[in-house]
Amino acid sequence: MLMKRLFAQWFGLALGLLAPVAAFAQSGALPDAELKVETSLIPEHAGVAPGGTVSVALNENIRKNWHTYWVNPGDSGAPTAITWHLPAGWSAGEIQWPYPRRLPAGPLMTFGYVDQVALLSDIKAPADAKPGDTATLTADVMWLVCSDTVCVPEENHLTLPLAVTATPPAPDAKTAALFSAARAKLPHAAPWPSVYDAGDKRFALLVQSPELANARPRQVEFYPYADGMVEAAPPQTVGTSDKGFVIQATTGYKLATKEKRANAGKLQGLLVLTGADGRVDALNVEAAPGSVPASSITALGSTAGDSAGLIEALVFAFLGGLILNLMPCVFPVLSMKALALAAKREAPHKAKMSALSYGAGVVLSFVTLAAVLIALRSGGSSLGWGFQLQQPLFVTALALLMFAVGLNLSGLYEIGGGRFTNLGGSLAGKEGTLGSFFTGVLAVVVATPCTAPFMGAAMGYALTANAVFAMAVFAALGLGFAAPFMVLGFWPAALRLLPRPGTWMTTLRQVLAFPMYGAAVWLVWVLSLQAGSDGVLAALAGAVVLAFGLWAYGRSQGAEGSRRTMGFAAAAVAILGAIVLIPLAGAGARPGAVAGSAPQGVLAYEAFSAAKLQSLRAEGRPVFVNATAAWCITCLVNEKVALSGGKLAQAFAARKVAALKADWTNQDAEITTLLAGQGRSGVPLYLYYAPGADKPDVLPQLLTESTVLAALDSAH
Repeated sequence: MLMKRLFAQWFGLALGLLAPVAAFAQSGALPDAELKVETSLIPEHAGVAPGGTVSVALNENIRKNWHTYWVNPGDSGAPTAITWHLPAGWSAGEIQWPYPRRLPAGPLMTFGYVDQVALLSDIKAPADAKPGDTATLTADVMWLVCSDTVCVPEENHLTLPLAVTATPPAPDAKTAALFSAARAKLPHAAPWPSVYDAGDKRFALLVQSPELANARPRQVEFYPYADGMVEAAPPQTVGTSDKGFVIQATTGYKLATKEKRANAGKLQGLLVLTGADGRVDALNVEAAPGSVPASSITALGSTAGDSAGLIEALVFAFLGGLILNLMPCVFPVLSMKALALAAKREAPHKAKMSALSYGAGVVLSFVTLAAVLIALRSGGSSLGWGFQLQQPLFVTALALLMFAVGLNLSGLYEIGGGRFTNLGGSLAGKEGTLGSFFTGVLAVVVATPCTAPFMGAAMGYALTANAVFAMAVFAALGLGFAAPFMVLGFWPAALRLLPRPGTWMTTLRQVLAFPMYGAAVWLVWVLSLQAGSDGVLAALAGAVVLAFGLWAYGRSQGAEGSRRTMGFAAAAVAILGAIVLIPLAGAGARPGAVAGSAPQGVLAYEAFSAAKLQSLRAEGRPVFVNATAAWCITCLVNEKVALSGGKLAQAFAARKVAALKADWTNQDAEITTLLAGQGRSGVPLYLYYAPGADKPDVLPQLLTESTVLAALDSAH
C-alpha cells in the first residue's frame, strides 16, 4: 500500500513536469508560483481565559480543480500537518478532521477536500496566564495539493495573536458560521456495535442497527482510518440484513481462517451516511472482528414503503400543480388560452392539439428545471426550488417578460398580426400548437415563485429521492398544472360552458393586462432587495426601451413596404437594447441574504443562523423560525394574514419566544441546509422549537394566526 502511494505521488509529479503547458492551462491546474491553497488561522473567540480552551481553525481555501487530503488520503496523497509553536504552558490538541469526499484519480481513489475546509484544533491556555497579555501562537503548516495531473507540496508559516481575558469571551458573530459549518462535518461516536469480516479479498462491515437499515439511507460510505484493511478504489456495495446494514468492499488482507480473523484486532473507520432528506451524518465506528455472512445481504433499493411514499408525493404534486393555476401571474395567460379554445369550437381537433402542446410545454419545463437543479446539487451546489429567482438577472428578465405580456394584452402589439376581436390572435389566439407549447413554458416560469400548499413536501421528497423518482414527481406537478386547460381541449362539453366569443373579449383581455403589470412591479421590488437602486434603474430603463420597441413593432404590423421594414428594424434594435440592459440590473447584486428584504410584520425578528438557533435553544428559549423570501407569494400572504397581528406579538412576548427570519431572497447555504433538514426544497417553512424538544413542530404552509397560537399553546 505504501509503495503504491509513493508510486502514485511520483507518477503525478512526473506527469506534471512532462505534460504540455497548454493542457495545464486548459485544466486550470497550471503549477505557477502562487500557492494553490490559501491558509489562515481563525480563532473561534477573540480571546481565552486563564485555564480555558479556544478552538482555532486552519482555514484552507483551495484553488479550483485542486484538492487536499484527509488523515487517510487513500491510494495517494498526504494529509495536512500542523506543527505548533506555543508559549510555555500552552498546549494544542490533535487536528479534528471533517469527513472527506471520494476523489477519483485515474484507477486510484483518494480521500480529501475541495474548495474549502476548516481543520479545528483546541488550544488550551495555562491556568497562570495573565489577563491583559497577548499570546502569540505560531504554526508551521505543510500540505500536499493535487490536481488531476500534478501534485505540489506547499507550506506556510502562520501567526495568531490571542488575547488573554479575565473571563471567557463572548462568541464572535463573525466566526460563528465558519465554526458551525465545520463542526457539522465532524464525526461523533456511533451508538451501535459493529462487526467486520476480512476474508479472501472480501471485506464486510455489519453495523448492527435494524432501525438505521429501515431508515433506508440514500448513500453509505466507509473510510478506514488506517491503510491496508480496505482497498480505496473498488466500489463499495451496501445492503441490509436482519441485524442492520452491511458494507462490502475489497480488502488488501487475506484473513481466510477463523484464527486469523479472531486475532486481527479492532478496526476504526468513518461511516458517512446521507439520509433520505439529504442530511449528512458522520460517525466514528470501532468494529470487532467477527462473522458477516454474505447470504444475509439484500441490496438497498425501493421497498413497499418507498413506493407508498412515491405515490403520496405524486398525489400531492398533482394537487399542488392544480393550485398553481390560481396564481395571479398565471391566471391571465391561461384565461386567454381558454377563451381561444372557446373561439375554435368549429375545429375540436385543433383544440386537442393545442391542449396537448400546452401540456407538453408545461411538463417539459418542470422536468427541465428539476433536472438542472438536481444536476447542480449533485455537483455540490447548495440550491433549492426557486433558485432561479435568487438570481437578479433572471428576476430582471422575468419582470420585462411580464411587462411585455401586459403590453400585448393591452393591445399595443399583436403576436402574429391578427386581431383578437376577429377570433385572430394575440398571445392566446392564433399561435397554433407552437404558441400553446411556449405558453406552457411561460406559465411554468412565472409560477415557480408560488410554492403552494401540498407542493413543498412533494418537492422535498423529489429532490432527496433518486433521479427517476424526482422526475416522476415533477412530471406529476406539471400534469396537475396543465390539467385544467387540457380538460377544456379534450372535453367538448366543458367548452360549451364557456361564453361565446364577442366584443366583450377585448375588454377582458385589457383588464387581464393589469395583473401582469402588477407582477412586473413586484419583481422589480424583489430586484431592489437583491441588487439595490442601480439594479432597479437598469430594469426600468430596459422596460422603457422594450416598450418603445414593441410600440414600433405594433405600428409596423399594419404598414407595408419600407415603412414596415423600418418599423421592424427599430423594434429589433430597441428589444436588443433592453436585453443588453438586463446584465446591468444584476451588476450590483449583493451576495447572501439581504437583511430586512422579506416583510417584517410586527414580530421582532432576528436574522437566522444555525449558530444563533443553537445558542437560543441552549438558553432554553422557545424559537420560531420563519423561512421566507421576497419572491414567494405564499410567504407574503402568510405574513399579512397570520404573522402581523398584535395578538400574536403579545403571545410571543409573554412566552419569550425568539423569532428568527431565514430570508432566502438571495441564495444562502445555511437556509438551504435548514430546508433540506426538514425534507423541503423551498419556502415557506415555519418551525417552532419548544424548550427541550428534540425536533421542531412543522407548521402548515398556509398559516392562520390561530394555527401559530395553537402551536405555542401545545408546547406549554
